[in-house]
Amino acid sequence: MNKYTWQQEKQMLEDAFARRLLVEYNIREVTTQRQAKNGTREFEFPVPAWHYRHNGKLISSDKRLRLACFKTGYVRNQNSCSSNYQLNKQYKQNIRYTLLDGNKLITIKGMMIARERIYSGIARLNYMLEFYKRNYLKRNQKPRK
Repeated sequence: MNKYTWQQEKQMLEDAFARRLLVEYNIREVTTQRQAKNGTREFEFPVPAWHYRHNGKLISSDKRLRLACFKTGYVRNQNSCSSNYQLNKQYKQNIRYTLLDGNKLITIKGMMIARERIYSGIARLNYMLEFYKRNYLKRNQKPRK
């Protein structure tokens, strides 16, 4: 009888979910060795990364949508030009900073936007799939059966 550690069981569950993405939705895992070493998983989806208009026609890009799940708890779009933006939910957060102004300590208060982190690997994969279904699948295609 094989006994697995909880880490091995968690990894097997995530791998099974990734295989299900391929079979049911044609979503391929394209994780590089370096990404895998860092705990990142990247996926390529069967939809165009973006659309643009040219002479009144809607044209789809040749590149496919890519989303990645990071060990740090973020899910990001990997297709943007300058920065891979986060897809995690946002919330407002009160912040405080204490600074030295000359000889005096001052406190600065403010409001900032923060992102919810998703610490479970299987939850990140599920969040990524739900994002895809909500924003791309309904208008482009039905899942394969």
